[in-house]
This record gives sequence, C-alpha cells and structure tokens, in this order.
Amino acid sequence: MNPDVAPMFDSHCHLQMPVFAGDLPEVLERARREGLEGAVIIGMDPPSSRQAMGLAARHEGLYATAGVHPHDASCLDADALQALREMAREPRVVAIGETGLDFYRNLSPPAAQQRAFREQLALADEADLPVVIHSRQANQETFAVLREWATGKRRNGPLGVLHCFAGDADLAAEYARLGFMLSFAGNVTYPNARRLQSVVATAPLEHLVVETDCPFLPPQSHRGRRCEPVHLRETIEFIANLRGVDANAVAATTTANAGKLYRLESKAERA
Repeated sequence: MNPDVAPMFDSHCHLQMPVFAGDLPEVLERARREGLEGAVIIGMDPPSSRQAMGLAARHEGLYATAGVHPHDASCLDADALQALREMAREPRVVAIGETGLDFYRNLSPPAAQQRAFREQLALADEADLPVVIHSRQANQETFAVLREWATGKRRNGPLGVLHCFAGDADLAAEYARLGFMLSFAGNVTYPNARRLQSVVATAPLEHLVVETDCPFLPPQSHRGRRCEPVHLRETIEFIANLRGVDANAVAATTTANAGKLYRLESKAERA
C-alpha cells in the first residue's frame, strides 16, 4: 500500500463479472498498492450474489450484497426471494441490493420493478441490513418508495445508499435527512456532468461514499476501457479538487462512511 495516501474503499463494484475472471488477483493487487482497503461486490440476481459471496469469502477486505437489479425484477419469484433471504444470513453479506427502479431501459415492467423493490426493502427489514439503491430516470418514484419505507424507522446507522447518485442538490439533501448515504462514481469526472459535480462539491462529506461500479463508469482518463477499483483514486482526487480539500481527507472520510454504512466492524466480528 502506498504510505502517502489514505486508504480508500470501493462501496460498489461488480468484480464477479466475467470480464475480471482472467486477472482478478492482479486487479486487486493494483488497487491495494494504491490504498484500497476493501470493496463491496454487488449482487444483481441470485447467481451473481452467490458469486459475490464466493469472492468475498476468498479475498480479504471484500464483502458482498444479495439482491435483484430492477432490470431482472420480473425474475424475483418466491424461490429467488428465499435464496436472497438465505444469503442475507451469511456473515460477509453486508446489504440487500442492488434494488430500485430503472425507467430508462424498462427491461422489467414498472409494476414488476415496484413489487421487487418493495419485497427487497421488506427483506432488508427482516435481515436488519442496509439497502443498495439503483435509480435511473426514476428519481421521484424511487424517493417516494424510500420515504414511505424510512418513515418512523429507528436507525442503527445509515438506512442505505443511493448508488451512482444522479439527482440534484435538493434531492441529495432529502435523502440525507432520511438517513441515506450518497455514492459517486467515475462519471462525476466527465466534462458534461456539471450538475453532478455541483452536488458532490456541496453535499455534506459525512453523507458521501465513493464507488467504481466497475467494470462500468471509468473516470475520464480511462473512458472506453474497463474500469477497475484502482481507478477509485482518480475519482477521489477529482472530488477533493471540486471541494477544495485534500484528497486524503476525502479518502479517509468516505472510507469511514462506508464502514458505518455497511456496519463492517460488526461484520468483521462475525466473519
């Protein structure tokens, strides 16, 4: 690990995808040399969630989630929900998701997405786990569901995280008041991401985490290539520059925030 940089934590990645099958040890080693302390591998359906669990069991510092992406919401039947329920009991599973709404592609009908979303929120309550939320072209619909779900809850840390947050500053503030973290990825570095940059420049740092969403959304200098956890450093430095603070401060705070979000201290005791 580079002694001159603060540890960083990738709060959302997809290292179980086939694009990493041939060189995952090298991918992790590159990132660790740049200060990667840990990462959460996000499930998108029961098979990918099991794969995420397997990687987390084999590699120090990796954790997993269990969930069904809104693209696959139509596939969340009783058997799939039971599979998620069983995975949620595993010590290295730290959240339910990613779940939510995606009205950009509508690969599952909106009604099926709403049903799967609410069922996974109920599962998060049952398992006492935070949620990882995907919201694309569904800002108000997603917020309405989460506001209803969050109302009256007794909080044991953050309720969850808005992965790859894409709303405005007002929506960011509303989510922070509800008890959610906001996660930012490499797309914040893109020249046309001015609204997103204004949000990350002003949102309270105690509500922010960072992610790669790898292999997707590489930062600007790597666009067109596979994203990796090592690229998190560029995103952190970009955010620090926007905020006018030291990059190590952003890295240290977002790493601590990820620990609170995913309750990693208690997970380490169970593992």
